[in-house]
Amino acid sequence: MSHALPLYRADTVRALERAAAERGVDAGTLMERAGAAVAALAMARWPAARRVGVLCGRGNNGGDGYVAALALHRAGLDVHLLAAGEPTTPEAIAAARRWREAGLPAKTFAGPDVDDPVPLPCVDLWIDALFGVGLNRAPADAIAQRLRDLGASGAPVLAVDVPSGVDADSGFAPGVALRADLTLCLVAAKRGLFTASGRAFAGEVRIDALDVPPDALAVAPVDALAVAAPALRAALPQRNLDSHKGDHGRVLCLGGDLGMEGALVLCAEAAARTGAGSVVAWTRPGAVAALHVRRPEVMARAVEAAEGVATSGASVIVVGPGLGRAAWGRALFDAAMASDRPLVIDADALSLLAERGSPSTDAVLTPHPGEAARLLGATTAEVQRDRFAALDALVARYGCAVVLKGAGTLVGAPDHTPRIVQAGNPGMATAGMGDVLAGIIAALRAQGLPAFEAAWSGALAHAVAGDVAAADRPRGLLAADVLDALREAFHP
Repeated sequence: MSHALPLYRADTVRALERAAAERGVDAGTLMERAGAAVAALAMARWPAARRVGVLCGRGNNGGDGYVAALALHRAGLDVHLLAAGEPTTPEAIAAARRWREAGLPAKTFAGPDVDDPVPLPCVDLWIDALFGVGLNRAPADAIAQRLRDLGASGAPVLAVDVPSGVDADSGFAPGVALRADLTLCLVAAKRGLFTASGRAFAGEVRIDALDVPPDALAVAPVDALAVAAPALRAALPQRNLDSHKGDHGRVLCLGGDLGMEGALVLCAEAAARTGAGSVVAWTRPGAVAALHVRRPEVMARAVEAAEGVATSGASVIVVGPGLGRAAWGRALFDAAMASDRPLVIDADALSLLAERGSPSTDAVLTPHPGEAARLLGATTAEVQRDRFAALDALVARYGCAVVLKGAGTLVGAPDHTPRIVQAGNPGMATAGMGDVLAGIIAALRAQGLPAFEAAWSGALAHAVAGDVAAADRPRGLLAADVLDALREAFHP
C-alpha cells in the first residue's frame, strides 16, 4: 500500500538482518553503520552539544552505542560512556574492545560487581543504547533507577532503535521507561513505537535502513502499516461532477436516550460533515430539537419503538451514541442487529454486543480499551498490555472490522494487515470524540468504501481533524471543534 509505513515485530527484523547477512551485510557491518548513523544524527540534531553521555547495554544495541561513542569522540566531543556490564555478543565485544583500545574509559553502572551507584555525568545529550528490541520485562531495579535519574536530568535523549523500557512489539512499558526526544529506528520500523506507551516514549521517530539491500527487506511479511494524512487523501472516494445525493448513501443514526442526546447530535453531524448524501436520526425528542437547531440538514425523528429500522432505506446504520442500556436502547440495538444493513457499532451498543456475544460480520466495531475489555471478557489493563493481541482477538471473535481507539489507534479486520493511525493528540481524550468517529466511519461506508477501508480512513480522518482543530493547543479541545475541522482534513 502506498502512503503507508511498513512496521515489523522484533523477530521479523531479526529475520531481515539474517537475510542481509546472506547478502553480504553481516551483523558487524550493520553495527558499524548503525553507530555511525546514531553519531551523525546526534550531531545534526544537537549541534551545540559538546558533552555526550552514552548508555550501553550488553547486547548489540549496546554495541551500536560503543560505535557511536567512538565516532563522537573522534569528532571532538567529550564522551562519557556508562555500561550495564560486559558485552555478550561477538559484535558488541569487538566494538567495546575498539573503544578501550582508543584509551577511553567505560564506567560500569549495573551488575553484581557494582556496589555504589555511579553518578551521572552532567552532559548536553544522552544516547540510550541500553536495550533496543531486547527487552520484554520491567528493567531490573539498578537499571530502573538509572533510567529515572537520566530522565530527571533534563538533558535530551536520543534512543537507539527503541527507548529503554518499552517493548518493541507491543509498545507496552512494563516498568520504568526512558522518554526519548528522538528515536532512530534501525533497519526497519518496530511497530511498538507507534501505539500505547511506545508512542509517548519514542518522541520523534526516524528510520535508517542502514543500506540493507531492498530484496532482503522484502523477505519478511509486514506486521502492520502506519498511515498518516497522505494515505487518507488517497483512500477517500472520488465524486463525479454529475453526482447527486443518492450516490453518496443514507446514514441512519440510532441513539440519544434521555440525558444523552448530545452524543447522537455529534454523530449525526459528523456523518453529514463527512459527505453522506443524507443523514437520518432516530432518537428521543430532546435530540430532535437539538438537531433542528444545530444541524437542520439532518432529518431527525422521535421514536418510542424500533419498528421500521430494517425498512428505513439506510445504506448504513450507526447504533450506540447515547443509546443507553434500558429497554428503549436495547430495542433499537436488536432491530439494528436484525437488519441486513452494514453497521457501525459504538458506545453502549458495544456493551450490549458483549452481552449478546454474537458476531456481526458486516460491521465496524469502535471500542475504547474499556469497551474492548468487555467485548473480550478481559480487563482494560490486559488490553493495554498488548493492544495488537487485543485487536487480533476482537477480529477473531467478532469476524469484522475493529477500531481499537487510543494513542496510536489500531484498525484490523479479517485477512487484512492492521493499520496504525499516525495522527491525533492528547486533547482528543474528551467526551464525545467517539461519537464523532462513529459518524465519520458510517458516512464513508455509506459512500461506498468497504468496511475495513472505511474503518481505518475514518479513524485517520478523525485524528487529522483533531490535529487541525488543536493547532498545537490541545488542552480544552472539544468534539464539536473536530466537526468544524473535518472539511480541512478532507481538503488540505
